[in-house]
Amino acid sequence: MNTLTIEAAVEWIKEAQTVAFLTGAGVSTASGIPDYRSLSGVYQGIEAPEYLLSRTCMLQEPEKFYEFIKNLYHPQAKPNEIHQAMVRLGDEKDVWVVSQNIDGLHEQAGSHQRIDFHGSLYHCYCRKCRQSVSAEVYLTGDRHEMCGGQLRPGIVLYEEGFEEETISRAIQAVANAELIVIVGTSFQVHPFCDLIFYAQPEAKIIVVNQTPVTTQRESFYVETDALQLFRQL
Repeated sequence: MNTLTIEAAVEWIKEAQTVAFLTGAGVSTASGIPDYRSLSGVYQGIEAPEYLLSRTCMLQEPEKFYEFIKNLYHPQAKPNEIHQAMVRLGDEKDVWVVSQNIDGLHEQAGSHQRIDFHGSLYHCYCRKCRQSVSAEVYLTGDRHEMCGGQLRPGIVLYEEGFEEETISRAIQAVANAELIVIVGTSFQVHPFCDLIFYAQPEAKIIVVNQTPVTTQRESFYVETDALQLFRQL
């Protein structure tokens, strides 16, 4: 992988007119939200987190599912300088944000063109009557007071498929970009990491992460905390 300085990456982002940001948990750590797989992440010390975030667990052991999912909520968290910089860039040029994050911070920051690839913890609904409820209501209990149905967050669980429209819009965002910036993600989760195959051959790809990332395409690696780079934007 080629390397790139923070200064050069900033210039590339400033010069590009169409940018797709592909973001992961590292974008939100500065907001006080732990990542998922680092030693300090929310999975640390918890057995079988993939099961706890699965459709099977939600259906067969709803209490265990609910107790775990509540740990993922950080309602006090606010968008940080990374989220805000992406919004400002969107005021000036064609910017899309395609995010793995389910924390709702890109939405809270006001991202103009946003795809929450895995959904959002803050869009909840009843499985029985399909009525939407607020996250505040969900955090007081997982049963709908109107019909008694099970409440759940609008995120993609293990064993669940993705909506075709979500994948299609994400592919279009990547395919239209002259610059793709992968930020704060190990880029290993499918089908999110497969989006890179839809980039145009002439598109430039920057990876901003504290550890190297495999992209299956020629890319330029900036080894840094993303906050340091986006402060310069």
